[in-house]
Amino acid sequence: MLIYSFCLWLCYTGVSVPAKLVELYLDLRASTEEHVRGFTEPSSEKLLPDLHPQEQHVFTLVLDLNETLLYSDWKRDRGWRTFKRPGVDDFLEHLAQFYEIIVYSDQQAMYVDPIVDRLDGKHCIRYRLSRAATRYQDGKHYRDLSKLNRDPSRILYVSGNALESCLQPENCVPVKPWKCEADDTALVDLIPFLDYVARHRPADIRPVLTSYHGHDIPKEFIERNKEHQRSRSNMGVCGDALEKMQIENGFSTSLR
Repeated sequence: MLIYSFCLWLCYTGVSVPAKLVELYLDLRASTEEHVRGFTEPSSEKLLPDLHPQEQHVFTLVLDLNETLLYSDWKRDRGWRTFKRPGVDDFLEHLAQFYEIIVYSDQQAMYVDPIVDRLDGKHCIRYRLSRAATRYQDGKHYRDLSKLNRDPSRILYVSGNALESCLQPENCVPVKPWKCEADDTALVDLIPFLDYVARHRPADIRPVLTSYHGHDIPKEFIERNKEHQRSRSNMGVCGDALEKMQIENGFSTSLR
């Protein structure tokens, strides 16, 4: 830092700067920038290993941790306690049949790893990513799905703070943040939509999710499904043929 300041002072005062000192300054600047990137950029350009060739069709379900799958609470008389969201076990176990499931948290690995170990007794979660895998900008840690080494058209990010914590809003599936409410059903309610996506494999999930923007996805999915069933009933055999064609083209348009 002293060399950097000294070089700037020499430049401003019009004094010629020795070439060796300039080289030293440039090396120091490059080293500093590299050091800063270590704190602001994800730890790797490829945060996940390559998918197996036989799994290229599989969608990746990225899950936030806090206020999505669980809630951590601190009280003076007992310290920290972590609570599982209602339905989380069924949610993980069912969707692990169809998705590659990833936990992506902005917490440190020393917190994430033991929590996920206790949360995921049946090993439904394939990978867990922590703060080192996030991008730090504007004072916040963001999930950068572009670094996952996965096809972005096959990634869904589920979070209680999805649009505020991810750099790819087109891949976001927002759910209500969980604050330990006992009657919460958000994860269970989301299963039918995610199940449908996994089974029908749209060519690109992003326009599908965009079509749900501003809606409660589980409720909107039910309404669209009802409308779809009514349309099929009205069209009879032609409706079956149309649905087959829509699915072959990527996704049933009535559910988009």
